[in-house]
Amino acid sequence: MIPKRLPPLSEWLQLARYYAAGIINLVFGYLLFAGLVWLGMQVFAAQAVGYVLGVAFNYITYSRIAFAGQQGAKGSFIASYVVNYFINAAFLWLALKAYPSPYVAGLVVTIAVSLLNYLVLKRWVFRAAPEG
Repeated sequence: MIPKRLPPLSEWLQLARYYAAGIINLVFGYLLFAGLVWLGMQVFAAQAVGYVLGVAFNYITYSRIAFAGQQGAKGSFIASYVVNYFINAAFLWLALKAYPSPYVAGLVVTIAVSLLNYLVLKRWVFRAAPEG
C-alpha cells in the first residue's frame, strides 16, 4: 500500500543524519568487534563486549547528530539497546548459518537491524526539547 503523502523533508533529513551517525557508530562498533575476534575472543563474547561499549558511544553520536536539539531519555535508550542486543544476537546466530565468516555475519546483522533501531529511537527515546 502506498502512503497518501510522504513524510516531510525534516524527517528525511533526520534519517540521513541518523545514518551519518550510524556510519560513525558502525565503524567504531565493527572495528571493536573485529578486533576482539582477531584477538581470539569468542564471537558472541566479542559481540557482547562491543555492544556494551558501543551503547555509550552511540548515545553520544545519536544525541549530537541525528537527534540534535531533542531530549534523550537515557534509561529508555539503554532499555532499547538491551532489547536490540537480543535481536542482534538472534540475527547473528542466523547470519552465521548463511555466512561462515563472523566478520561478514557481524556486518550483515549490523546493517539489517539499523532501520528498526532508528524507529525505536525516534518513537521512544528522543523527544522534542521543551520550549523555554
